[in-house]
Amino acid sequence: MKKHNGMRPQDILILLKILSQGKEDFYLKDLSQQLNISPSEVTESVNRSILAGLIAQDKKTVMRQSLYEFIVYGLPYVFPQTPGAIVPGMPTAHSAPPLDKEFKSNEFYVWPDPKGTIKGQEIEPFHKGQLEAAKKDIKLYELLALTDTLRVGKIRERKLAVEELRKRIIK
Repeated sequence: MKKHNGMRPQDILILLKILSQGKEDFYLKDLSQQLNISPSEVTESVNRSILAGLIAQDKKTVMRQSLYEFIVYGLPYVFPQTPGAIVPGMPTAHSAPPLDKEFKSNEFYVWPDPKGTIKGQEIEPFHKGQLEAAKKDIKLYELLALTDTLRVGKIRERKLAVEELRKRIIK
């Protein structure tokens, strides 16, 4: 196994995708196809997550408490995000489900998408394959939007995101 040189953004995407699948059985090659990430990148990511204690040796069992703690307490520092230019895109953070019902605002955060239906401040996705994967998996989409809320949200938004993530990750 390679030396652990720190987590990478796609590691979060891969771990959240595994969570979104629930008890459904899968192969790493399935993740590769669903996320548009090369098989070798998926394997390296899972190996980094094993070393970090975020997934078990079986490469399928997410260590839920550890992942929750990493996302809530580490993610905003390891993968900070500053909203960018106004672009068309797919809503994220508090502009997306499940928090969009709680916060009414004329300012939106989006992942850039030329086919996007709304305009908002750009939030860089964890990986270029994230947008298409989120369009096909609502559970994944909501988990990713909640993590973005921790990266860019205000205190009240972050507090609700933490509660929602606890429900979805810890159960």
